[in-house]
Amino acid sequence: MMEAKFQIFLTLLGVLAGTALVARRTDIAPAILLLLVGVVLAFVPGMPSLELPPELVLLVVLPPLIYSASVAMSWREFKANLRPIILLSVGCVIFTAFMVAAATHYLIGLPWSVGFLLGAIVAPPDVVAPLAIARKLGLPRRILVVLEGEGLANDATALILYRFALAAITTGLFSLPKATGTFFVIVAGEIAFGTAVGWLSLRARRRARDPQVEITLSLITPYLAYWIPEHLGGSGVIATVACGLYMSWNGPLLISAATRLQGIFFWDLIIYLIEGLLFLLTGFQMRSLVEKSKSFPLHDILTATVLVAVIVIVARFLWVFPGTYLPRWISRRVRDRDPLPSWRAVFVVAFTGVRGAVSLAAALALPLTLPSGDAFPYRDLILFVAFGVIFVTLVGLGLGLPPVVRWLGLAQDGRSEHIAEHEQEITARREALNAALKSLDAITDDRELSDEVVNLLRSRHEIRINQLPDTLDPDRHDVSATGTALTRELISSERKFIHMLLRDGKITDETRRRIERDLDLEEASLSNREYRRIPL
Repeated sequence: MMEAKFQIFLTLLGVLAGTALVARRTDIAPAILLLLVGVVLAFVPGMPSLELPPELVLLVVLPPLIYSASVAMSWREFKANLRPIILLSVGCVIFTAFMVAAATHYLIGLPWSVGFLLGAIVAPPDVVAPLAIARKLGLPRRILVVLEGEGLANDATALILYRFALAAITTGLFSLPKATGTFFVIVAGEIAFGTAVGWLSLRARRRARDPQVEITLSLITPYLAYWIPEHLGGSGVIATVACGLYMSWNGPLLISAATRLQGIFFWDLIIYLIEGLLFLLTGFQMRSLVEKSKSFPLHDILTATVLVAVIVIVARFLWVFPGTYLPRWISRRVRDRDPLPSWRAVFVVAFTGVRGAVSLAAALALPLTLPSGDAFPYRDLILFVAFGVIFVTLVGLGLGLPPVVRWLGLAQDGRSEHIAEHEQEITARREALNAALKSLDAITDDRELSDEVVNLLRSRHEIRINQLPDTLDPDRHDVSATGTALTRELISSERKFIHMLLRDGKITDETRRRIERDLDLEEASLSNREYRRIPL
């Protein structure tokens, strides 16, 4: 049994890798292809039925995804865009849930409590798939920050609404003032707890002084931040976001270089596997959902799915445009501090409303029965509608986003911003190297250093300064690009020679590994500081 499960896991990894290669060749977002491949594989004869346990997503998968995205997020940019992020992650989620509840109540006849539950499930957009597409399209930085910030926090709002609606259905009791007060208590408590976990984690990792131990602690951190608030009745999401943002802002000066290098590779691989398998397994749920849907007329299921999908798309537009312009029309201070964005940028934010696996996990987590023993009302219908909304938004909006961006011409704005950002990076590198040279002068005056040591250090800095390009102008010849290409050839020659020495028995494998590690780090640094020509 265990061997069969492991074989299925290896098969899924193979499908994940193959789909990623196809996505690269076809220029389609991997999340879209993985979902479609999962749907197709689900109906292949002989393929075992793979259920997606909701606790796996909500308690095991979600914490590292949120934590990793929070650590990668800039606290400064998050704080600067806090108003639009809150309007989307709180206001838009609540508005969408209400719109879904009203539409399903008046047009389909669902009870208000069931409608709100369905609305809470499908209200939060996913953060993974749309951001992967948006980054590839080269959208302006602020759009990416707002979308990423929304994706980090909207799950918390949706899961809290989900708990309120679920309690109203199972107990028949609901108090809006009490729910509102509870909501703010949860938010404040989780922010404080997440910040405390981040502080504790950084201190523990600093005392460890061992990359393996520190990376292990970094893996524990999101679960500590998520599980405790979730167990106490919160969402866990806000605490995990607060913890990740604290680590992002305070970690660079406290985490060692060895830990950072190994940790980046570790977390990149973990997140890549989690995201890929999550979308693949989401597609696999189509088989079980089709089997469960037989208890409802097909016409009712399709009508409900189309209705809810249209509502969540339209509701986002109805919220985003007024939410962008009204604060600036009402408040002069907001208008002066944050100039009016173009309608094109607002349209892209409104268009990027892709739903993901969190919505499906919340639907799958619904209990089978009520405390009275009766079947949970409309459970199978909610499951099918949630999957249908994910499928429609991910495939429809995901495939539609690239032509929409090209139509709006936002990629040009993104390219101009990208050039300016690289120019700032070059300037920052030069200023940092000059600051280091000034420190060297001060050290030379304070200590008795030989001329050989001083000249060696100065040569190192001069080489690094010369490696920086003078300009990113594509019309001028970039000497650094040619130097980078030649450096790669020289590193390759060194590798071949070292391998020849190993083969001839002139060095040991341990020596070869140490030399090879230095070459790997140098080649990686070339990729990190490579400035490609940016088409205008």
